[in-house]
Amino acid sequence: MRILLLLGFAMVVLGQAPPPPKVFVPKAAPEQPIPFSHKTHVDSGMQCTNCHAIKPPGDKAGLPAEALCMGCHSSIKSDSPAVQKLASFAREKRAVPWVRVYKLPKTVYFSHDVHVRQAKAACATCHGPVGERTALGQEKSIFMAECMACHDQHKASNKCDLCHDTH
Repeated sequence: MRILLLLGFAMVVLGQAPPPPKVFVPKAAPEQPIPFSHKTHVDSGMQCTNCHAIKPPGDKAGLPAEALCMGCHSSIKSDSPAVQKLASFAREKRAVPWVRVYKLPKTVYFSHDVHVRQAKAACATCHGPVGERTALGQEKSIFMAECMACHDQHKASNKCDLCHDTH
């Protein structure tokens, strides 16, 4: 927030009006190669990190291997066309080509390890109430101002080089 104010002040001093603030517009759920309900899986007692493992260096919460899914789905709903399609990917040792819902710009570094494991932030803080969704769209803003406001609220640093490579 401080950076935006400073930028606005500098632009006024230089005779330019500051840009209007970005307005977040939620995005509908994209069509996925296999229908997937987070709600069904969360209702069965699964946690986000059961499927989305955070491996070193911790910047990503990965997608589950198809073989992991088949650990349950070899006997649960195995006659479902969606599970049969999943089984085909698993047999062929091919990753399901999931369509990403949240994607940060290349200029931003985000550590799931720091946020989830160390700061104990709930996944819903950034991704919305995923466990209530049968299909995921981007319903939470990932604008820098939103991240900085959260950092301010939790008394975390907002130094530029925390999230941006300044070299």
